[in-house]
Amino acid sequence: MNEAAYGALRASAALWAGTSVLITNQRGQVLIQRVGYRPTRLLPGGAVDKGESPAQGAARELKEELGITATINRGLAVDWVSPAGRTTPPAMKFPGELLHVFDGGVWDKDQIAEIRPAPGEIEAVEFVEPADLPSLMAPGDARRALSALRARIAGAGPAFLEDGLPTAPTVLDRAGVLRTARARHHFPFHPSPVPDGLTVRQSWAWTFAPDGRVLVLLDPDTGAACLPGGTPEPADHADSETTLIREAREEAAAELAGTRYLGYLSDTDEPCARVRYTAALTSLGPGPVDPATGRTYVRILATPEQALELFDWGPSAAEQLQAVHQARVLLGIPQAGSQPVTELSAPTAW
Repeated sequence: MNEAAYGALRASAALWAGTSVLITNQRGQVLIQRVGYRPTRLLPGGAVDKGESPAQGAARELKEELGITATINRGLAVDWVSPAGRTTPPAMKFPGELLHVFDGGVWDKDQIAEIRPAPGEIEAVEFVEPADLPSLMAPGDARRALSALRARIAGAGPAFLEDGLPTAPTVLDRAGVLRTARARHHFPFHPSPVPDGLTVRQSWAWTFAPDGRVLVLLDPDTGAACLPGGTPEPADHADSETTLIREAREEAAAELAGTRYLGYLSDTDEPCARVRYTAALTSLGPGPVDPATGRTYVRILATPEQALELFDWGPSAAEQLQAVHQARVLLGIPQAGSQPVTELSAPTAW
């Protein structure tokens, strides 16, 4: 095959190239745009222009659509969108597309206040719960956004997708993390004893493996995340530490040592306390069936910062995280470096 024939062959198999940017606020909600030319919402982004790289295109689109100048250089996902994976008018002769998703980062209130939507193109900008994306976006767009967000949290590098679904799913993908709404617990955190007369409704713990990561449990039916712990029972004799140790065994077959009290959250919906501890993980047995729910939780290790992205705990989350790291130091456990979320499926001892 000569050069001209080879070039013609490659041109006949050409795909579109697109780019988008995934941005979240400090609550973990995703920025989406309402545009006049489509009934569904979109991430910021668009087509890659001739001669520009996908990262350059993402930065240009961010400037054009939101008026924001930013360096875009961290990829989260590359999606092969098949000709059948997008509904387009036949006249377009859609050949398929390679669509890149870049990480726009976590924006604070000041950055959000600088947004200037492009008049005539961007009708509105909003931050929404990840679980709401499928009801607001086209199916493929929602799958892609959720897969990219999970890839960012998982920390294992960019995800390769086909019509929005990972070719090599992580444990967060397999568990369907963020497909259901996170429980909204915007409760004040108090690094002090529970006041007399205030009922303890919940006892949870940040339980550390020796590498500084913590145990998180994922509901196999909903993908919802929780820390080890649970609700007091009469046999606990109103001792929240006893509740924690029992629940950690029942839910996760986890054995703990060096338990340290952190404080409590004052529930604003009812007069009760939700206490928090830290502890060191010493062993995990085979994944048990939780007697309270009948489920066998998916057990993962994540950095405390990764774990927080699975919850919607509001402004006090930062205060709790600071207390967690102070307690970690007292336990003699190092701070976890950036690393992928991993599943714990087999019995483990430390």
